[in-house]
Amino acid sequence: MFKKVFGGLNKRKVKVFFLFLVCSFLAWFLSNLSEPYESRANFSLNYKNLPDTLLLGNNAINSIEAKLRASGFKFLYYNFVNKRVDVDLSEVMNESGNFTLTEDVLKKQMERQLSQSISLIDLDRDKLVVDLYQVASKEVPIKANLDLQFEQNYILQGEPLVTPNMVLVKGPKSEIDTLNVIYTSKIELANVSSDFSKDVLLVFPKNLSNSIFSINRTNVSGKVAKFSEKVFDVQIRVLNLPEGYQINTFPNSVSVLCKATIEQLKSITEKDFEVIADYKQLSGSNNNALFLEVTRKPEKVHGVRLLENKVNFVLEQK
Repeated sequence: MFKKVFGGLNKRKVKVFFLFLVCSFLAWFLSNLSEPYESRANFSLNYKNLPDTLLLGNNAINSIEAKLRASGFKFLYYNFVNKRVDVDLSEVMNESGNFTLTEDVLKKQMERQLSQSISLIDLDRDKLVVDLYQVASKEVPIKANLDLQFEQNYILQGEPLVTPNMVLVKGPKSEIDTLNVIYTSKIELANVSSDFSKDVLLVFPKNLSNSIFSINRTNVSGKVAKFSEKVFDVQIRVLNLPEGYQINTFPNSVSVLCKATIEQLKSITEKDFEVIADYKQLSGSNNNALFLEVTRKPEKVHGVRLLENKVNFVLEQK
């Protein structure tokens, strides 16, 4: 019977009817979505601007429910996106050991982040209690862990440069007080003959489980230069002679081998060195020779070495 009824209908008219029905529904749906509504929505919390003396605990509240007034379009949008608001902890208050943000402060922070077409009516709490605990903080120097194998006649010019060279650590005072230096992971380079630069991770002690670090990597760089050797003839100066005596050393000068870059050697002279012999150090078992020591040398040279470490002498009364 139904087949006969529907069969007698004009198929074209049926299609037009359903098209108008769909269009009417869409018009009604869109009209309703454009109307303002009041409803509740959940927001995930992203804590930021943590004070230096505080750390966020593991039990921090991670969401909040808010009552909003907005169009249906906005609420439909909120059903398909992750709603997140930043919580500025620089405004946190300490109330007898509990760290809180008042409802007014929290509302103002949220309103600044919501669209102008959305009104924040109410929150599900009159204050937000944040799980924070007090910590100490200090800056710790970073030291490069280098294993460099240079090509012949090449050296590292000066100290390696670490950038940044400090790390801020925050944690319980009993933990961070034991920390004096942070090392980088090991840098191994072979056949080095030119400048280098490496980004490396930092190695943190395992016993600092409750501490956090401001960075986890740094850059280590160094300047590499070709060096040469030069021998300088330096006069020997004797200290602490007995009163009324003078001394003659044989010889009266000593050869000093200096390793430095070629440019450095051009400006170095014998006057940049001082070699002394201390008469007070004369031992009874070896009283015919004085031991020598370099007490002054040019800065930033690769190495200085005496080619002879002792000298004979004759002590004469004045």
